Amino acid sequence: MSHTEPVSEFELDAYVDDQLSAPRRIAVEAYLSGQPALAMRVMADLRTRDELRLALAETALPRRPTTTDAARRLQRGLRRGVLVGHIRRAAALVMLVGAGWIAHAEFGALFVGDVAASTQPPSYVEAAVTAHRTVLLRAEMASQPEVRTFDPQEIRAATAVVLPDLPAGWQVRDVQVFPSAYGPSVEMALQSPELGAASLFAVRPGSFDVVAPAVTQQGDLSAAHWQVGDVAYALVAATGHDDDLDRAAGRLSRSLH
Repeated sequence: MSHTEPVSEFELDAYVDDQLSAPRRIAVEAYLSGQPALAMRVMADLRTRDELRLALAETALPRRPTTTDAARRLQRGLRRGVLVGHIRRAAALVMLVGAGWIAHAEFGALFVGDVAASTQPPSYVEAAVTAHRTVLLRAEMASQPEVRTFDPQEIRAATAVVLPDLPAGWQVRDVQVFPSAYGPSVEMALQSPELGAASLFAVRPGSFDVVAPAVTQQGDLSAAHWQVGDVAYALVAATGHDDDLDRAAGRLSRSLH
């Protein structure tokens, strides 16, 4: 299956239900990496599936077959677009009610507001900020030479990390492969006309997603983070350039599609 070959609804349902072989899952993910809107829909289905599984895993109480069947019907309905919005949460609540979790406090814990959730950046952003500070430290050390030349294809072959195309006028000052909690990551020290000294951090976080760029502040630094397929990115620069940072992240993200 090529990146442009269509994928049937049956295959997408099988992907969400973990019913595809490893080669077919890889083929579907390759296709989704070029279809952001479709990938976002599939990720919503995966989240619904995981909510149901989490609800089952967090209780040892017996589950009634009728309750389980009802929740599965709700999940299938979500994938077909029949139910939207908060009904996704209702599917998880059905599982909890069937297991006997009917306390108001437990229900309240499930409803995490979008605003509260959005304030927490992905954990790889902290790794990106740490890598940026390390790059700044290296730049001040004469014994740590900068590596300005690099081969994107070699980096991809060694780390499975795809690097975006840099905008015109941006200069690469250093490129390093860093260890991280997620495996090998790539850190590029950059000089940008809009951002000044900046860095691009790229890593495979262990999940497949399509996330639009969002800017978060980390002390005296700001980071724009996004994800395309199975690679996540963070563009880090000094605070005070958030609008430019957001625009630059958007350009880098679009170059990956």
